[in-house]
Amino acid sequence: MILLYCMLGILIPFIGTCLGSFFVFFLKKEINPNFQKVMTGFASGVMIAASIWSLIIPSVEMVELQYKLIWLPAVVGLLLGVLFLIFVNKVSDNVQNNRGKGINMLMFSVTLHNIPEGMAVGVCFASVLSGNTGVSLLSAIILALGIAIQNIPEGAIISMPMKLDGVSKKESFFTGVMSGIVEPIASLITIALINVVVPLLPYLLAFAAGAMIYVVFEELVPEMHNGNKSFWGIISVIIGFSVMMILDITLG
Repeated sequence: MILLYCMLGILIPFIGTCLGSFFVFFLKKEINPNFQKVMTGFASGVMIAASIWSLIIPSVEMVELQYKLIWLPAVVGLLLGVLFLIFVNKVSDNVQNNRGKGINMLMFSVTLHNIPEGMAVGVCFASVLSGNTGVSLLSAIILALGIAIQNIPEGAIISMPMKLDGVSKKESFFTGVMSGIVEPIASLITIALINVVVPLLPYLLAFAAGAMIYVVFEELVPEMHNGNKSFWGIISVIIGFSVMMILDITLG
C-alpha cells in the first residue's frame, strides 16, 4: 500500500504542471501581474519551508549517530545542489545565446529545472520506502504538493506565451505538459536506485534542498519583484512559508 501511495505521490508535481498548462484554455489576455506575484511568492515560501523541514532537518537527523560533524552532509549537499543548478543555468544560457531566445528555449530551461525537483520528490519517497529514515510519507506528499504549487505558474508560463504567439490552445497545453514529464521520470529513476540512494540520502536530501532554494532566489524572487506592488509577493512568501511549516510540523 505504501508503494502505491509513493507511486501516486510522484505524480503530484506533474499534475501541478498540467493544471498550470490547462489555464491556456481560459486565456483571453495576459496574466494579471499582481496575481502572478501572489502565486510566485506563495510558491517561494512553500519551497523554502519544504527545503528546511522536509529535506535539511531530516538530512541532519539521519546522521546524528553516524557523524561527529552532523552538519557536514547537509552543507555538502546544499553546496552541490546549488552548483548543479548553476551548471544547469549555464547550459540553458549557452543554448539561448547560440540559437536565439524564444518559447522553445523557455521550455528547455523550465524542463531542465524540473529534473532536480523530480529528484527531490524521488529522494523523499525513496526515503519513505527504505523505512528507516526520518522522512514520513506525509512529509513526502507535502513536499510533492509544494512543488506542484510551484509548477502551476511554470506550466502557465510555457503554454500561455505560446497561445499569445499564435499557437493553438491544444498544442500550447501539450507543450506545457511535456515540460513537466521529466519530474515523475526523475522520481522513478531515483526510487529504482533505492539501494544506492539510501546510503546517500543525507547528501541527496540536502542536494535537493540546495537546488530548490537556488531556484527560489534565482527565478521566483526576481519575478516577484518585477514592476510595482512587490509587497503582494512578499506577503505571499510569508503565507506560503507559514502554511508549509504548519503542515509539516503538525502533520509530519
